[in-house]
Amino acid sequence: MGNYLNVGNAGFDAVRKGIYVHKTEMISFMNRILGSKDKLVCVSRPRRFGKSFAAQMLCAYYDKSCDSRNLFEGMKICEDSSFETYLNQYNVIYLDITLFISRTSHIRDIVKNINDAVMGEIHYDY
Repeated sequence: MGNYLNVGNAGFDAVRKGIYVHKTEMISFMNRILGSKDKLVCVSRPRRFGKSFAAQMLCAYYDKSCDSRNLFEGMKICEDSSFETYLNQYNVIYLDITLFISRTSHIRDIVKNINDAVMGEIHYDY
């Protein structure tokens, strides 16, 4: 597992073991728009309303570096006809922008630092 590419399902697994508000119907929506002209999605919510948890759930579902089937057992997404089709089928890039901000001395360098980190990892893996 990398830092950015195919981060796996550990983040979502940890969330499931704690207090978790079910959001797997978001996966059904994402599966419906994959490959369509509406494929760009902005998930905006107020602070502390689960954006990171939702991102970890999506990573766990799509990330091909792990098997996440058991994490979704008994959840609404398992009833969706697209569940098996897209489960763990993609390379996923996960970025925590606040981490880059905290590690950057000059705000103007953030995009370069993100590019260098992600491209370095992709180059190493492939």
